Amino acid sequence: MTDKLKLESFHNGTNCKAYEFYGCHIADGGKYTFRVWAPHAVSVSVVGTFNQWNDEFSVMQRLSDGESFEVTISAQTGDIYKYCILTADGRKLFKCDPYAFGSDLPYSTASKISELPQSDYNSAVENTHRKPVNIFEVNLLSWKRHKDKSYYTFAELEKTLVPYVKRMGYTHVELMPVTEFPYDGSWGYQVTGYFSVTSRLGTPKEFKKLIDAFHFDGIKVILDWVPAHFPKDEWALYEFDGEPLYECPLWERMESSWGTRKFDFGRAEVDSFLLSSATFFFDKFGIDGLRVDAVASMLYLDYDKRQGQWTPNVYGDNRNLVAIEFIKKLNVSIKKLFPYAVLAAEESTVFPNVTKSVEEGGLGFDYKWNLGWMNDVLFYCKQDPYFRSYHHNKITFSMMYAFSEKYILPLSHDEVVHVKGSIINKMFGEYEDKFAGVRALLGFMYAHPGKKLNFMGYETAQFKEWDYTDSIEYFLKKFVQHRKMSSFVKALNLFYIDCEPLYDIDDGWDGFKWRVVDDRNSNLLAFTRYAENGESLTAVINFSGIDLFGYCIPVDNGNYRVVFNSDAAVFGGSGKFRKKIYKTQNQTSEKEGYIHVDIPKLACIYLKKQ
Repeated sequence: MTDKLKLESFHNGTNCKAYEFYGCHIADGGKYTFRVWAPHAVSVSVVGTFNQWNDEFSVMQRLSDGESFEVTISAQTGDIYKYCILTADGRKLFKCDPYAFGSDLPYSTASKISELPQSDYNSAVENTHRKPVNIFEVNLLSWKRHKDKSYYTFAELEKTLVPYVKRMGYTHVELMPVTEFPYDGSWGYQVTGYFSVTSRLGTPKEFKKLIDAFHFDGIKVILDWVPAHFPKDEWALYEFDGEPLYECPLWERMESSWGTRKFDFGRAEVDSFLLSSATFFFDKFGIDGLRVDAVASMLYLDYDKRQGQWTPNVYGDNRNLVAIEFIKKLNVSIKKLFPYAVLAAEESTVFPNVTKSVEEGGLGFDYKWNLGWMNDVLFYCKQDPYFRSYHHNKITFSMMYAFSEKYILPLSHDEVVHVKGSIINKMFGEYEDKFAGVRALLGFMYAHPGKKLNFMGYETAQFKEWDYTDSIEYFLKKFVQHRKMSSFVKALNLFYIDCEPLYDIDDGWDGFKWRVVDDRNSNLLAFTRYAENGESLTAVINFSGIDLFGYCIPVDNGNYRVVFNSDAAVFGGSGKFRKKIYKTQNQTSEKEGYIHVDIPKLACIYLKKQ
C-alpha cells in the first residue's frame, strides 16, 4: 500500500496497520523517519538524544493531508525521543509517540526507538466453542518477584511461568495489560503506549520469545486490551496537540468515572488508531486473542452517570451508537485478518447479542464474561450453610440465561482486591471448611456450562488479597492443605481437558440436564452434562454443612462410577466416603431410574456412566 493510500485509509477509519506508517521507522542509510498525526498543531519537531532535545532541529514537514507531520533524521536503536508540539495558543507540549514501539519507563516518559520481532506465527483456524478453554489469568508484574521486589523479566518468565502453566493443565493464559502504562497501581488499565510492550520486563523481542514459548507448549495467549479510556498524563495522549484529539470533545462523553478520558469512537482516525493497536499484537507478536476491557462503559452513554450528566442518542435512548459501531468494526476486522482470534468481552450488563456475529445483528465477540454468575456464586459461598436455603436461587439462576450468550465463567482479579477478600477467605467456616468450600465451588464451576477463567493465586488457596506490589504466595505449598489444594486444581484442570461432556456442548440445552435443582433445604445440586457423542457426566455438589447419606438422584439407567471426588484425602478432604460404583434402582422407565449417593459436606463428585 502506498503512503497516499495509507493516509486515506487512516482518515477513513479503516487502516488496521497504521503503525506501519506512523511512529518511527528505519529508512535508507541508517536514518529514521518519524511521522505523527497532530491536526491542531502549528508546528512539530522531534526531539531526543540524537539532537540534544533541541526543538529547533529536526522540524517536521506537514504532509499532503494537512494534519500529519514527517521528518527523516539520523538516529539509532535505543535513542529516546518525544514530539515537541507548538499549539495554536502558543504552548510547547512534549509528547511521547502514540505509535512508539518502545518506551523509556520507568526512567523517563519518553519513547524509545525499538526493534520489533519478525512475524512468523500463524495459528490454525479453529472453533474453540467445542474445545476445552481453561484460562489462567496472570499479572506479569506480580506473579513472581525477586526477594528485592524487582520484577521477573520476560526472559525469566519464559523459564518459570510457561512450564508452570503447562504443568498445571491450563489451555490458555490471559495476560493483564502489557501495553505500556506509567502507574503500577492501575494494573495496566491506564495505558499510555498502545503499541509498546511495557519496558519494565524487557524488550519487544523478549516478549515475543515468551509468547513463542507458550505456543511451543500448546498454550494459547490472550491479551487484556483497553480501548475504552486512557489516562490524563500530560505527556501522553491527553489533548495531544493542545486540544481534544483522541478523546471525545463533547463534555458529557469526554471523562470516564475512573478519572480518565474516553476515546472519541466514530472519529475515523481514532478508530484506525485502536484497530491498529489490536491488530499490532496479532501481527507482530502472534497472540491468539484479546479480552476487551470495560465494554459496558463503551456501550452506554449513561454508564456511571446521573440524570442530567448525559445526552440521549438520536433515538432518545442510552446506547452509544458510535462506540457500538466501532466494536463491530473491531471484531469484523480482526476476524478477517486473523480468523483464529479469540475475542472476549468484559461486559456486565444485559446488552443483547454480545456473542452473536455482526451479520446476525450482534457485536461479534466469541465470548462474554459471565459476571452475573461470578457475583451470585461468590455471594452464596459467603453465607453460612445453615442459611443458604434462603439464597438457593443465587446458585441456580445462571442456568436461566446460560445459553443466551457464549460465556466464560470468571473468578478474576477484580474479585480479590479492594478488601473483597481472596477466594478462600470468601468461603464460610473454619479453616478446613474454607478449603472444602473452594473445592466445591471449583467443582461446580468446571461442571457448569461455559469456559473457565481463574486468576493466579487461587490455586494455592492464598488467604491474602492480591497485592500488585508483591508475589503470589507460592511458599504456601510448604503447608499440607495448600499443597493439596494445588494438587486438586491441577487434577481438576487435567480432568476437564479429558472429559468431553464438560466442554463439548457449552451453548445449548442438548448438553445439560437438571437432576436436582430445587432442594434448597439440602443445599444440593445435581445435573448431567452431555457430549455430542452421547457420553455423559453427572455432577453432584453438596453445599451444605452436613454429610448426606443415600441421597436420591434421578439419572439415566446404568452403572455410575465416581471419577472425581473433591473430598478425597489426596486433595485435603476427609476421604471418608469411598464408594466407587452406584447402580440405578427404582427404575421409573426404560430410560431413567435413581441412584442413592453418599456425599460429604461441602463437596463435589463427578459420576460417569459406564
